[in-house]
Amino acid sequence: MKIKARVLFEGRVQGVFFRVNTLRCAESLALVGWVRNTNDGRVEAVFEGEEEDVRKAIEWCESEQPLAKVTSKKVEFSEPDGRYRDFTVR
Repeated sequence: MKIKARVLFEGRVQGVFFRVNTLRCAESLALVGWVRNTNDGRVEAVFEGEEEDVRKAIEWCESEQPLAKVTSKKVEFSEPDGRYRDFTVR
């Protein structure tokens, strides 16, 4: 089943290659969507794809990012809308 997840990651997530590493992770799982820094120091990401792969990407971003330290995350799941063709850094 395909799903969409919007995630806000907090902690040491900017200036530590979080976005490019998220891009690589998402591409390796064949996910589409985007990732960007927010003005308040968080990173926001939208993942769309198979549920298992979306959950893997979220978990990887939270616990496996090489230089980042995620202290909390907020996840909102919804139905995919199919408007993304690839995964991009914004």
